[in-house]
Parts: sequence; structure tokens; C-alpha cells
Amino acid sequence: MITLHHCPQTRSMRTLWILHELDVPFEVVEHPFDKSLRHPEFLSVSPAGRVPALEIDGTQMIETGAIAEYLCERFSPQTLGRPPGHTDRMEWLVWVHFAETISQHAAALTQQHVVLYEDHMRSPLIMKIEAARLAKCYAALETQLTDAGSDHLLASGFSAADICVGQAVYMARHFATLDSHPATARWFDRITDRPAFVKSLPNSANRLYARDFYPVWEG
Repeated sequence: MITLHHCPQTRSMRTLWILHELDVPFEVVEHPFDKSLRHPEFLSVSPAGRVPALEIDGTQMIETGAIAEYLCERFSPQTLGRPPGHTDRMEWLVWVHFAETISQHAAALTQQHVVLYEDHMRSPLIMKIEAARLAKCYAALETQLTDAGSDHLLASGFSAADICVGQAVYMARHFATLDSHPATARWFDRITDRPAFVKSLPNSANRLYARDFYPVWEG
């Protein structure tokens, strides 16, 4: 049995998308993005009080990159994964983990725009810096998609690299648009048209983002 502990519109959506692509049996325990993640019961599953947390075969696992690698190696080494010896193995690892670079900047902006509840706590300078860093991430994707000569991040086609980075971009687009990165925008439209992505979208009151876009404050 596989159980995913998940908060909508957070990094755990990455794991949820992978599980839907794998089409393996699993359960989802949905949590609100609040102080309940610090409760002892949840900390027994995820010691840092973060999602995703995956329970599989009686063992707990955390960290989206590690989870993505494990699930691909176990259930889809040749399709979603790229096994050792594959010509795209190195690039697959790079992009699976580059997702966390994007998510780091998106998380900083989520804190600024969503989590901090008083205006005086927020910093227009941090908003501007982190949005610019997202634009640099988009530029890296633009180059990769152009150089790969493929509709996906890897020349060999769709993989968990697209899932991990695509979910990170899904979060990042709440703060920085893809208007100046047409290849990335086309890639994003393609991969988010997949049924497994649609299944991973939030459908509850536990949404993290109340708005589709949060502009940088002019401060």
C-alpha cells in the first residue's frame, strides 16, 4: 500500500502527479497547509513537518526528488525514469532536481504573498529579487527545450523530469509569467494537458493560492 500525505498546490503535488502517471494503487491523506503539520502525529511520518511524506511498504519517505527517483526506479525505470547507462540519465537527474531550485524561489514568494499575514511583514525587495530569480530559471528551461530538439526536457521524450519541473513551474507561474519564454510556455501547455496532471489539481477548500497571480509590490 502507498499513502501520500499531501497539501494541495505544494511540492507534494509533484508526487501526486507521478503516482497518477504510474497508475498504481495509492491513497491520499490531504492536510491543510497550517500548523497542524507540526502535530506529533504528522511529525511521526515527516519529522520536519513538511509534505510530501510517502508511506510505502511500512516505511516513510520524504523529499520530492528522492521520492521521484525511488518511484521511477521501482515502477517505471524506462518510461518515467532513465536508468543508469541510459544516454539521458545525467540530464534526467539534473532536471528532476532542478525542480527544487524553482520551488525554492516560488516558496519564498508564497511566504511573502500568502503566508505572512500583515503587510508590514512583507518586503517588495524580496518579491522583486525572487521573481527575477524565477525568470532566470525560465531562461534555463528555454535554453534546454531549444537545445534538446524535443517537445520535452529530454531528447528521449516525456519523463519524471517534465513532471517535477512542470509542477514547480505551475507554482512559480503564480508569481512570474512565461510571456517572455515561448518554448517553455508551449512545453508547459503540453504537459499540463496530460490526464494525470489534471487529476493532481486541487479540488477542495484547502487551496494554497486564492489568486491565479500575485504581482510584485511596487513598494
